[in-house]
Parts: sequence; C-alpha cells; structure tokens
Amino acid sequence: MSKIAVIGSSNTDMVIKTARLPAPGETVLGGQFLMNPGGKGANQAVAAAKLGGDVVFVAKVGDDIFGHEAVEGFKREGINTEYIAVDPDNPSGVATITVDEQGENCIAVASGANSSLGPADIDSAATQIEAASVLLMQLETPVGTVKHAALLGKKTAKTVILNPAPAQPLSDELLAQLDVITPNETEAEILTGIKVQTEHDAEEAARALRDKGVGAVIITLGSKGAFVLSESFLGLVPPPKVEPVDTTAAGDTFNGALAVGLAAGRTIEDAVVFANKAAAISVTRLGAQASTPTLEELEKSEC
Repeated sequence: MSKIAVIGSSNTDMVIKTARLPAPGETVLGGQFLMNPGGKGANQAVAAAKLGGDVVFVAKVGDDIFGHEAVEGFKREGINTEYIAVDPDNPSGVATITVDEQGENCIAVASGANSSLGPADIDSAATQIEAASVLLMQLETPVGTVKHAALLGKKTAKTVILNPAPAQPLSDELLAQLDVITPNETEAEILTGIKVQTEHDAEEAARALRDKGVGAVIITLGSKGAFVLSESFLGLVPPPKVEPVDTTAAGDTFNGALAVGLAAGRTIEDAVVFANKAAAISVTRLGAQASTPTLEELEKSEC
C-alpha cells in the first residue's frame, strides 16, 4: 500500500441543521445539533484512510479536550499521528457550520493551533513525507508552511496535490511546485480571474493554471462533476446522481479519495471517477468525517 502524507488543519465542527441559512443579523431557530471532528486536513486524512490509504497526518492541535479527542479519533481510523504536534499556547481549531434543507452550508472557522503549524513541524516529519508517494495539502494552515512542504515534496519527486481552500491568491512559485491542484469554481476564479460558469470557462481557467506551471488541474463543479486538464485527459468527469443531505465535506472526501486513487497508480481520469463516487456518497449523510464512506461501502454502493 502506497503511503499518503496529509498536511493540514484539525478542527471540531459544531453543526446546526436549519430550514434555511440565516441572513445577516437574522436568527433562525434550527433543529438538529451535531458536534463532529472536522478541519480540511483532518477530513482529507480520514477520507483517505477510510478508503484504504496508508496515511500519516502532519498537523497541530491545542492541549485541550478537542485536540485530545481528535488525535484519538485519528488513531481509531488507523492514521499515523506521531507528527501531530501539541501547541501549548493556542486552543484547537473550531468551526461553526449551518446546513440548510438543500444541503448547502455556511462555515466560520477559528483556526487556533492550526495557524501555528510551521516549517519546523514539516521538517520534523520530513522522513515520512519523503517516504510517501502522494503529498496532500490545503490552505487552513499558513501558506508559507504549505510552500515549504511543497518544495520538500517536489524535491523528493512525489505527487504534490493542493486543494486551494479556503480560497486565496497564490504565488507562481508555489503553483509551479504542484503536480495537481483541485479548486472549485470560486477558488478557480480567485486564482485566475476567470469566472467559471460553463465547461468552456473551466477549461480556460485550467489552462491559465497550467500556464503557471501546475501539472494537472481538476476544477470541482459540485453536482456537475469535475473538469480535468492533464497531459493524458481533457474533459468533464460527471458524478453519480444522488439526493444531497449535507455538502459540508464533499470536497474533502473528493480530495482524500483522489489521493488514494493516484497513490494506487490509477490514471487521473480513473482517480477522479473514484473520487466523484466517494464524494457523492458523502453528501447523502450528515457530518464531515462521519459522512466519508469506507472502501467497502464505496465498492458496494450503487452510486
């Protein structure tokens, strides 16, 4: 089994299910409350592990109940937690999430210890990163740390994947280190200035990112699937049709599954088909990490 190194955030998600998302200044009386482990890095690490990946997670948590419980949860999923550092000065990250009846969500995050994950933490895990065949990152930790890790990954010739979320502009130097980038429509627009509304727009944005040195571009388009531009494939990969309940971790499930597919030696098209199926299953369930399917569930699913 090929090793996957995930570098990123760990949060505790506090979720309220409501009939609709509140407008600014409005209080909406909701129904169900859930408290779940989350954070883009953690979600992607758990997704990859549940789908059969051999995962090491590099992260930082606070010395508090949220951090302790998160680490225990990763251990239960079979994730190597040796390189999750404890920050004595900052609390663990938390996120508040509101989800409406259509499965749409709005999220606010207090980063806490995630914001102190630094290059030294990456260097402490260098042997694990160097041993991995895929390095997967996001942007809920400092971009300087992401860049440091990308340079290390590029130097050791592994597949470096960046899920550029939450969206922010990125330097050409960082983009040139990436083998794969996986923005959604909003993130692609922030990175390229091209508003992505059609398949043609997606191709234009993808080519703009390729021109900056990214190896392959996968623009996730929600219920439409994913647009792929790589040396071996160009086009839209449609997803299975499902009735969404909660889209909170769909992108994270997609990225974790993509890492598993590429680590297993799948072509990029086949890896995206695999990732689309995992993400489709996840949106039929509430929660972040709890919604991610296992490999057995995916293989048995009719999606």
